[in-house]
Amino acid sequence: MNKILIGSDKSGFVLKETIKEYLAAQGLDVEDLGTTDIENPRRFCDVAPVVAQAVSSGQAERAILICGTGMGMAQVAGMYPGVFAAACESVYAARMCRAVNNSNILCMGAWIVGTEMALEMVKAFLATDHTEGLEEWRQAFLKQALCDVQSLDKEVRGR
Repeated sequence: MNKILIGSDKSGFVLKETIKEYLAAQGLDVEDLGTTDIENPRRFCDVAPVVAQAVSSGQAERAILICGTGMGMAQVAGMYPGVFAAACESVYAARMCRAVNNSNILCMGAWIVGTEMALEMVKAFLATDHTEGLEEWRQAFLKQALCDVQSLDKEVRGR
C-alpha cells in the first residue's frame, strides 16, 4: 500500500487526528487532506471530493473519511469512478467491506464510534484483502461480482 489518505469535517476532526497519529506510528505514509485546522473547518461535501478524486485517479489505494455519521462522506465519495466507499459502525463491517465489497474508502461517524472502536476498524480495514478468509466458492463469486460492479460503474458514469 503506497499511502493512506485521511480527511474529516469538523465533527470528525478529533477522531481523524487520533487515527492519523496511530497510522503514522505504524510507519504508514498518511496524507491529511483536511480539515487540518479546527478553527477553519471544511464541510464533508468539500473534503470527500478531494479524497475520492485522489483515490479515483490512483494517487492512493485506500482512504479514511470521518464526519458525524460517516454517511455524508460515503455518499459524496461514492460518486467518483472506481471509488467504493463504505460507512461502517463496527470492526466486522470494516473487515467485510474489504473482504466482500473491496471497498477502498472507510467512512466512520465520530458521533457513533468511540476512539478504540475506530482504531480497531482502521486496523481491520487496512489488514483485509478482497475475498480474504472466505470459502473458495464465495471468493470466485465475489471476484466475478467485482468485475460486474466495475463494469456497471463505468456504464453508469459513462467512463
